[in-house]
Amino acid sequence: MNNPQNDIRPPRWSLKLLRFFLKKDFLEEIEGDMEEVFAENLALYSVKKSRRLYNREVLKLLRPALVRGLSGNHQLNYLGMLQHNLLITIRGFKRHKATFLINLIGLSTGLAAALLIFLWVNDERSVDTFNEKNDRLYWVFTNFTLPESVLTWDYTSGKLAQAIKEEYPEVEDAVRVGNHFFRPQGTISHSEKNFEVNGLFASSNFFQVMTYPLISGTKESIQDKNSVAISESLASTVFGSAEKAVGNTIEWESSLFNQAFVVSGVFKDPTKNATEQFNIVVNYQVLIDAEEWAEDWKGGYARTYLLLKEGVDAEQLNQKIADLMHEKTDNNKQNLFIQPYAKNYLYGTYENGIQVGGRIENVRLFTVIAIFILLIACINFMNLSTAQASKKMKEVGVKKAIGANRRDLVFQFLGESILLSLLALLVAIGLVVLLLPQFNEITSKQLEFTLSDFILPLLAIVLGTGILAGSYPAFYLSGFKPVAVLKGKVANLRGEEWIRKGLVVVQFTLSIIFIIGVITINRQMEYTYSKPLGYDRENIITFTRKGPESFDPTPFLTELRALPGVTSVGNMSGDFLWGNDNSSGYSWEEGDADDNHLFKSPRIGYDIVETLNLRLVAGRAFSKEMNDDESKIMLNETAVKFMGLKDPIGFQLEASPNDFKEVIGVVSDFQYGSLHQEIEPMLFRFRSSGDDFIVRLQPGAEVNTLEKIKTIYAKFNPKHDFESSFLEDDYRALYSTEDKVAQLSNYMAGTAILISSLGLFGLATFTTERRSKEIGIRKILGASQLVVVKLLSATFTKTVLISIILAIPIGYYFSNQWLHNFAYSIELKWWFFALAGVSALLIAWLTVGFQTLKSARVNPVDCLRNE
Repeated sequence: MNNPQNDIRPPRWSLKLLRFFLKKDFLEEIEGDMEEVFAENLALYSVKKSRRLYNREVLKLLRPALVRGLSGNHQLNYLGMLQHNLLITIRGFKRHKATFLINLIGLSTGLAAALLIFLWVNDERSVDTFNEKNDRLYWVFTNFTLPESVLTWDYTSGKLAQAIKEEYPEVEDAVRVGNHFFRPQGTISHSEKNFEVNGLFASSNFFQVMTYPLISGTKESIQDKNSVAISESLASTVFGSAEKAVGNTIEWESSLFNQAFVVSGVFKDPTKNATEQFNIVVNYQVLIDAEEWAEDWKGGYARTYLLLKEGVDAEQLNQKIADLMHEKTDNNKQNLFIQPYAKNYLYGTYENGIQVGGRIENVRLFTVIAIFILLIACINFMNLSTAQASKKMKEVGVKKAIGANRRDLVFQFLGESILLSLLALLVAIGLVVLLLPQFNEITSKQLEFTLSDFILPLLAIVLGTGILAGSYPAFYLSGFKPVAVLKGKVANLRGEEWIRKGLVVVQFTLSIIFIIGVITINRQMEYTYSKPLGYDRENIITFTRKGPESFDPTPFLTELRALPGVTSVGNMSGDFLWGNDNSSGYSWEEGDADDNHLFKSPRIGYDIVETLNLRLVAGRAFSKEMNDDESKIMLNETAVKFMGLKDPIGFQLEASPNDFKEVIGVVSDFQYGSLHQEIEPMLFRFRSSGDDFIVRLQPGAEVNTLEKIKTIYAKFNPKHDFESSFLEDDYRALYSTEDKVAQLSNYMAGTAILISSLGLFGLATFTTERRSKEIGIRKILGASQLVVVKLLSATFTKTVLISIILAIPIGYYFSNQWLHNFAYSIELKWWFFALAGVSALLIAWLTVGFQTLKSARVNPVDCLRNE
């Protein structure tokens, strides 16, 4: 080849690649060698081949040992760097034990509290979602229009299910079950043994639509009205196993029937997240045979469930079925509508026919509480992490001066923060496992913690918190120039301090809102339990007789009255605290048939007024000596005012044509049901055959008297267990939901305050350390310990005062909203908010007081010597 060497150069792109990637230490020598080799190749080969060989050799040189890093000339040892950062992190934890423990305790406590609440929320949201066709399963409701309001009922006519299925092509199938007033309970007998059961009347297609899997038998197990399906647990109890149950005969005695049935199927017990709990199912026809109104268009014996076809618009179907009851009964007061079956548990509260809430309010409340607690814990963690990080400025300067790049520092600080978050997560999981039994007792649930169900959201929270907390030192401090840091020319920006104060304000604002809420809830519960209700519930027991409907209570009552420890006894139909026994169709003015007004109408027997110490303001109570019967009624004061009766005693109230009820007495207003309900016009009907008994016991002799009552009960009801409760306990049970809210709120408020206090203590420690030189100079110049304490406490006092100002209106709003759930509630007093504010200040002062006092007592010489 005759080409002059000086005229031909190596490929430009290869030369540029070589200069870009090769370490500077090797570049000059290697580039020279490559040129010599290229010149030698030109003497032996063509230009094209020589350049190709050059390109190949350049590519061979792209080895880790020769290629420089993108951000410097040194080679990174990632494993070594990770080990180094881990070692530095652990040493930092040991050196700053107080900050480490505060961060660990605060974040783990917040995570544990939030996780417990989310377990409860997840369980609440899962209720009634077990049906395989849940997305197409709907429940039919009735809006009943009255002159002053609209009532919403979950029960319908027994004929409705079949009618809707036949008349509306959108409906694939329809099921009817007996409503909660008509549940086949009682006792089943087999092999001379008796077993209490809690049953359900249902149409023959029940197991085809509802997901209650059958272990034995088929989905047509209750086609025959003489057959029943029983639960797996009941089959094991009665027959030893599910396999032995099918084909056996049982005797079933209840208040509605007493007959033999053949067990034709065994189903799995309803899941714990099913509101409908039962252990035996019988054909709805049995209810029709016992109660003729169970299949009448004007009866309300059934609940109706619809399975819609795929793609059906529920709202359009609502419009179609709204007036169905008008056509069937000529009654324009009833309007039908449907809602998803699974929604009724959470969204079961209606006002004037409009869905306004229900348990979903508590779910939302505690979801917000969990988020707030988690937010407080994260703020606490971020605050202390950033405060501690600002002390590492010299460390950052030294590391950057000896060659550390910004990426290394970001990796270190984020890793330290994430590691601490992961440690907090492990502690939180341990706390959840430890506290779950107690939490289940408070919430009356059977929650189980499965880590796999929450691992992803937990890791997301932990990683997010770790990255946020570590972002300040990672991205802000790592950007400083090492010379400026080492010379002390980088001052702490005031923005950092303002961010920390802002976070503390948010933290304490939330804590004070918690305190206001706890005070409000506890005061309302105290008011609820202590408010005079118009009747005496002390030393009173209640129980319901089980067994056949054909029972004369007179001999039973006679023997009860004869017991030495029984002061008084009476019977009625329905639970006295139920508060939902109604009747209508009464007229009290000539020519006015006011059959629209629905009166509260408990059905009571003799001596109920005397047993409960209800106060008579006029007339008398029902009396056996006066031979009172169903033609007599009593009113409360509100009913007298509502009807405008000036002289009610002896007044004839028209119930229907040729059927008049004589008013024989007026009872002073009392609370019928819970305080969620207002006192309404009440009309007392007479029933001598009621199965609900109320007994007043002599104080001090309750235990012995109860044993004697149990003996008499067994004499008249040999197949049935005696189950009694005190009226006081029954009344408190009306507010079980609110009581759980109160208990959980107390615990969560305590958790929030604990976390906030820990954070404040950590910040106080950090502040006093940073101002140690200032403290020393002030003391040398004559400042007393009191002056130093005031100086250090002033900042935190101002922060808490700002929190109080922000928290009061927010706390007032939410407390007022919660009290709207009660018809009778406390008034929000000014001292509720003052107490919350003062409590927050005292907590803050106690938290920072120890640290500030300790700093104020330090010898100023020691402070200045450290500088």
